[in-house]
Amino acid sequence: MTQIQTETLNLLEWQRLCQHLSTFAATKLGAIAARNLVFPGSQAESEILLAQTVEITELDAETEGGISFEGIGNVSESLERATIGGIISGQDLLLIATTLAGVRKLRRLVENSELELPQLLFLVEQLRTYPELEKEIHHCIDDRGDVTDRASPKLAGIREKMKGARDGIYQTLNRIMQRHGGSIQEAVITQRGDRFVLPVKAGQKEHIPGIVHDISSTGSTFYVEPKAIIDLGNRLRQATKQEQREIEIILRQLTEKVAEVVEDLEKLLAIATTIDLATARSRYSHWLEANPPKFTKPEQPTMLRKLHHPLLVWQQKQEEGDEVVPINVQIRPDIKVVAITGPNTGGKTVTLKTLGMAALMAKVGLFIPAIAPVELPWFNHVLADIGDEQSLQQSLSTFSGHIRRVGRIIETLQAEDENNLVLLDEVGAGTDPTEGSALAIALLKYLADHAALTVATTHYGELKALKYDDDRFENASVEFDEYSLRPTYKLLWGIPGRSNALAIAKRLGLDEQVIDAAQSLLGNSNTDVNEVIAALEAQRREQEQKSQEAEALLKQTERFYTEVSSKAADLQRRETELKQAQDQQVQEAIAEAKSEIAQVIRTLQKGKPSAQKAQKATNALGEIAQEKLAQPKKKKAGYQPKLGEKIRISKLGQTAEVIELNEENKTLVARFGIMKMSLQWTEIESLQGQKVEAEPKKTKQKTKKKQQPKQSQEVVTVRTDSNTIDIRGQRIHQAESSLEGAIARATAQGSQVVWIIHGKGTGKLREGVHEFLKHHPQIKKYNIAEQKEGGSGVTIAYLSN
Repeated sequence: MTQIQTETLNLLEWQRLCQHLSTFAATKLGAIAARNLVFPGSQAESEILLAQTVEITELDAETEGGISFEGIGNVSESLERATIGGIISGQDLLLIATTLAGVRKLRRLVENSELELPQLLFLVEQLRTYPELEKEIHHCIDDRGDVTDRASPKLAGIREKMKGARDGIYQTLNRIMQRHGGSIQEAVITQRGDRFVLPVKAGQKEHIPGIVHDISSTGSTFYVEPKAIIDLGNRLRQATKQEQREIEIILRQLTEKVAEVVEDLEKLLAIATTIDLATARSRYSHWLEANPPKFTKPEQPTMLRKLHHPLLVWQQKQEEGDEVVPINVQIRPDIKVVAITGPNTGGKTVTLKTLGMAALMAKVGLFIPAIAPVELPWFNHVLADIGDEQSLQQSLSTFSGHIRRVGRIIETLQAEDENNLVLLDEVGAGTDPTEGSALAIALLKYLADHAALTVATTHYGELKALKYDDDRFENASVEFDEYSLRPTYKLLWGIPGRSNALAIAKRLGLDEQVIDAAQSLLGNSNTDVNEVIAALEAQRREQEQKSQEAEALLKQTERFYTEVSSKAADLQRRETELKQAQDQQVQEAIAEAKSEIAQVIRTLQKGKPSAQKAQKATNALGEIAQEKLAQPKKKKAGYQPKLGEKIRISKLGQTAEVIELNEENKTLVARFGIMKMSLQWTEIESLQGQKVEAEPKKTKQKTKKKQQPKQSQEVVTVRTDSNTIDIRGQRIHQAESSLEGAIARATAQGSQVVWIIHGKGTGKLREGVHEFLKHHPQIKKYNIAEQKEGGSGVTIAYLSN
């Protein structure tokens, strides 16, 4: 990494973002990787990282409790020790075993998921988790990291001897304490080093002969190892050394087994870290409420709407900072240089840093805190000159510091390709305005030829005119409220910033004579320019207000449509319940009638009337019962719709109002919600279920109409890019908005089918899509695609003609 690249990361405070990202990692190695992010060298590598983040987001949402990295630890030092012939401790061996188990669980989670996870599957397919090694470690090492007795018969025998010697020592010492209780300072067995001793009073040590290993600080207590246990103590010490040698042999054998597969274990650790880092990116992106970016082609525009600076979002959420004001960035593909003007502290520098952060975040696989769609180019390098570089030690002024850094940027551009983003703060500042302005113009024209995109802030008015001489230049400005004398931090595109110095001075009460004199020195041309800019700003505010009103109206319309759909569903449900209740009443009446008939038969059998007559009576009553049962299902004859009447559209199940009626052609116009639809009388029914009787048709007409539907029903279901929408990873409310747009596009293109890719997963997204399609007025039907086309992960929706 070159000096200017390192300086750029420092100027953008990239390390702070990496630190924030590391807090979302689950493992130590993942946190280390997050704090030391490596920038990919190609767009393809960045797209792989973004694909990993997207897949992890889907898997994390599907998994109950989220993806777990439990048991996975940093065993890199242990693997290195095994490589150089050292011995791995019991606790480190235990960590290797739990890491193998944790990674195996992670692999099963990916492999067993119904989601489409090609990048994650590619990673886990390379894993070898060695269950036999894990089993061997658990056989020899207990949960505390100690070697178990079952590790070897020899170790078990040694520990049995140790237990016998220790028990003999305790028994002997207890007998001595009982016999010489008056000589003992305290009835307790203690140790000095590896030798067992008794605390004996200083004047009584002759009564308990032995070796004195220690004396208390006051001299009143001697710690004596009685002669009776010296031999047992020696045997215990010898057995302890034998135990240590046997433990070392067992640990060495386990270490050798680890060393045999150390390359696979290092790869396993690297893959686990890669997945943990992808999970950290996903969870950090979700916390930022960010969306996945799409890298644009050279002929496509840059689109970053409501873009937030991630560090300011952190400051707002974690440190109770001020609310972040988002910016909108929309740059045409032919634009090479953007000149941002405006007052100090208006947000120009923050805009540069936000753009630089967005480019770097997309490059390393992070989502961008902006609303979808997020579209921006992939840049090879981000090169910045932001802030002052004054150095007393190097005798550098502000201007000199800027020039040194700009020189390093130009050197990089000459050595690398043209696919770079350059950010310049106060270009040409710190020197004579005339020369500084000329230098800034020359520099920006050079960068227009050698960089993919340059964004520069400036106070020089001459730079505003470059847009009108060169189509590759664009103006932008930060808004300033001259009434409150405060910046709004909003970025205005296509409008150069105007001077507010005289307006501010006037509002602050500066003598008008001074202001008038200053105005006369500026001349009328400057006044005219400021008036034009002010008019443009007013026009922009008006358009922005209209846009907000349109957005509010759209939200209100969507809410109204949801309410109407809900009410229609309630009406349909109540109608079904009513029919079920009517059928139940009829069935109860029939059952009651049959019971009465059976009573009549029993009565007839008791008297003179024959059973044959009773059976005839039963049959007659059965016919009456059938007639009664069928009666509620008949539609009333002669129904005709009326103007203003509430009717139901049969094929949609929607309740609508008749607003136009044509009795001659038997057609009408119905309105439901904000939508209107032309219908035949035969396509509607009353709220009570009455339908218009279809008029008899001639044979020839019937023949034609039989042939016609076959042609109209042959809907082309060929899957293309234009009739396919991918909504995987979206929430249901997001998916509904995307589907609405896809249906509108299909209608405009004359397409009769929309392919919807929602994935399999838990099925919640698929159910939400089906519920949306079920109540959509433009959808005739829908079904799951064939298995070769995606099966339950794809739905085909057919549009009404």
